Amino acid sequence: MNPSDVTPTHNPLRSPADYRLNRIAGPSALIIFGVTGDLSRKKLMPAVYDLANRGLLPPGFGLVGFARRDWEDQDFATIVHDSVKQYARTEFREEVWEQLSQGIRFVSGSFDDDEAFENLKTTLEELDRERGTMGNHAFYLSIPPKAFPEVTEQLRRSGLAQDTPGQWRRVVIEKPFGHDLKSARELNEVVGSVFPQDSVFRIDHYLGKETVQNILALRFANQLYEPIWNTNYVDHVQITMAEDIGVGGRAGYYDGIGAARDVIQNHLLQLLALTAMEEPISFKASDLRAEKEKILAAVRLPEDLSTVTARGQYAGGWQGGEKVLGFLEEDGMSPESTTETYAAVKLEIGTRRWAGVPFYLRAGKRLGRRVTEIAVVFKRAPQQLFANSQTAQLGQNALVIRVQPDEGVTIRFGSKVPGAGMQVRDVTMDFGYGHAFTEASPEAYERLILDVLLGEPPLFPRHEEVELSWKILDPIEEYWEKAGGPLDQYSPGSWGPTSADELLARDGRTWRRP
Repeated sequence: MNPSDVTPTHNPLRSPADYRLNRIAGPSALIIFGVTGDLSRKKLMPAVYDLANRGLLPPGFGLVGFARRDWEDQDFATIVHDSVKQYARTEFREEVWEQLSQGIRFVSGSFDDDEAFENLKTTLEELDRERGTMGNHAFYLSIPPKAFPEVTEQLRRSGLAQDTPGQWRRVVIEKPFGHDLKSARELNEVVGSVFPQDSVFRIDHYLGKETVQNILALRFANQLYEPIWNTNYVDHVQITMAEDIGVGGRAGYYDGIGAARDVIQNHLLQLLALTAMEEPISFKASDLRAEKEKILAAVRLPEDLSTVTARGQYAGGWQGGEKVLGFLEEDGMSPESTTETYAAVKLEIGTRRWAGVPFYLRAGKRLGRRVTEIAVVFKRAPQQLFANSQTAQLGQNALVIRVQPDEGVTIRFGSKVPGAGMQVRDVTMDFGYGHAFTEASPEAYERLILDVLLGEPPLFPRHEEVELSWKILDPIEEYWEKAGGPLDQYSPGSWGPTSADELLARDGRTWRRP
């Protein structure tokens, strides 16, 4: 189809409900602040193209970049084109690009420039007329949190944030959602003073991953697992996010944040909530959030945090045949830094379902391999029928949900070893997305951007979830701050400091080796 044959306006025979039902975005424009950053270049722009390539954006969609660059519309279009060619998941099709590029605009200015925001308003009004975006605008703040107050106030002052009948305005915020509970509340007040809560979308890209969403399908679409998903059968749960790289050029950003604030407070506590929550009455955002909030509110920490936490920093050495720097040796890092690159915590959930079941969460850099997984480890079966020698190589049954990479699910159970005798050994059954489905999994930002444009917020944490997560982490951070340094060092390519192994050894358990 020739792009010129496609009307730039929406289909008048389609109601907004039709677009939502078919998961196709209605007339709208996406405005990206911080458009020159890596997130925009590697994730957001390619995701917009992939949505267009899949037919999920309207023909008259608009994409606006805002940055402190002396660019014209065509300069920005070239940047988008190059990003799409390099990072898009789907094949490049010239006709799709031509249609999309007609709606690309750029506004030059700084966040304190009133005139730039007036230019942005004029640009969006032109898109409404020329592309049929109908005044529906989503503002993506891919910027540091300290800039939120200024940008949101500019959007309010210029009238860009205000909904009008038949139109919507939404704001998208990237993590971190604050540095602690106090700053999270302040951030929410700033954004909430301009946009109503239903128009605020907090992006945690992990929640857009197919395997994270599959937790809900695995648990609630099957009869097999839910009856044993409780303290009667589950021994413990391990949630891991491991990276095999260091902080690299992010040393300045990472110092003072650390693994717990960077990963545990958001990604891993969200995975915990989805794993432990009760069945919601529907998949509506309000129902999903209600169950997640109940779990986060039920998390318990003991008074003595020394027994349930561990942290460390990666040392210099060899990893993968390459000489690598230690965390304190990274460029721009203070040699006195007490910021952790590895964090592990033991949490308990004070509900009937999970009474006495520990949840072990760990995250770190320069570990053995890149992997994110949830391992539900079951209690041992009574072994009256078997001699100890027959089950000496039998571990505990486990169900492992692999979030990344090699997305899928593995079940570990005992099976008889072929032969005349009775020997039982661990075996695995494996489901992989890449093998089981011919459909390619969309990138997380595709799903999340589409949800923003559709106004569907199930995968976005509300401020209540954010605050509950900080209530869990703040006491740990305060304990670590009082404890000071130096921190335990661990070798690159290992699985963390010895204090992390001791954390589980106190309970007679060991970490999984993914």
